[in-house]
Amino acid sequence: MKVFVGLSGGVDSAVSAALLQKEGYEVVGAFIRIALPGYPCTAGEDKVEAQRVAAHLKIPFIEIDLSEEYRKEVFKASIAEFAKGRTPNPDALCNREIKFGVFYDWCMAQGADKVATGHYAQTKDGQLFAGTDDSKDQSYFLWMVPEHKLRKTLFPVGSLHKPEVRKLAKKFGLPNAGRKDSQGLCFLGDVTIGDMLERELTLVPGDVLSESGEVVGTHEGAPAYVLGQRHGFTLANQSPNSEPHFVIGKDSEFNTITVSPNPFPQGAKATELTLTEVNWIGGAPSGEYAARYRYRQELIPATLDRAAHKVTLHEPHYAPLGQSVVLYRDGRCMGGGIIDEACLSS
Repeated sequence: MKVFVGLSGGVDSAVSAALLQKEGYEVVGAFIRIALPGYPCTAGEDKVEAQRVAAHLKIPFIEIDLSEEYRKEVFKASIAEFAKGRTPNPDALCNREIKFGVFYDWCMAQGADKVATGHYAQTKDGQLFAGTDDSKDQSYFLWMVPEHKLRKTLFPVGSLHKPEVRKLAKKFGLPNAGRKDSQGLCFLGDVTIGDMLERELTLVPGDVLSESGEVVGTHEGAPAYVLGQRHGFTLANQSPNSEPHFVIGKDSEFNTITVSPNPFPQGAKATELTLTEVNWIGGAPSGEYAARYRYRQELIPATLDRAAHKVTLHEPHYAPLGQSVVLYRDGRCMGGGIIDEACLSS
């Protein structure tokens, strides 16, 4: 069986290729090249590392340039959402549109029977499960991948903890065994969301408001802030001993953000979310689940009304519009949707 492994140049995908080869698969190393002008993309260095891994394992190496597809379907789409005051999830979008979109389809057209990546997640019979290593689990970013593609996808390191992967890299003698994990945004290099928005949007400083509407400080531009954020703005009369404040609202039209010392809503008991662009894996009937709308967030008790595209979080939260809410049950990722509306209820 021929498996195309997305070699990123990192240790996780390299170990994935080595494990599959050891299991007897016919492995092909496939590198996705993405480079956007003006960003510190590491495509050149990553490609060299991926080639070294392929040469060490004596497997074929091929490359596909998806820079334009990424720019249009992920980068520009995300910037447009941020400009509207919403908070998109570029990594989840990249998985749907690029890694398990154009790249997956290209691999199949090249003769692949399956596609593998170095994600920390697991699949079984087309169902998606969290990775064994809680600190590395990436199932949250994979909720958009269609079930029919998961059935032909392998995540070889998903059942391992990161230290085990490092040990295997040394055992296999992989040339990138000691390479550090990548930082920053997917394919863009060592940059933050804030760096990206400062470059792509015209951010105008504005007022920070209290819950009562009083002006209490200044910020750098409303689109750059995410609900729950506790830094990046300046409060008047703030001292090193002042209690932290959290962004609980933002108004892109008037370019204001609202902050509070309380990170969670007071006087409410639940959060009702209306979803769009839903993708349910393995059915996901209406019922009780656990949910998260942020990576590695503590799971929240929730109820899904599938017909109405609604999820009720049984805790009060300031849930950002445009973000992904993902449902889980017994370690299985059931899919999710994009938050289109959010309101608190008592």
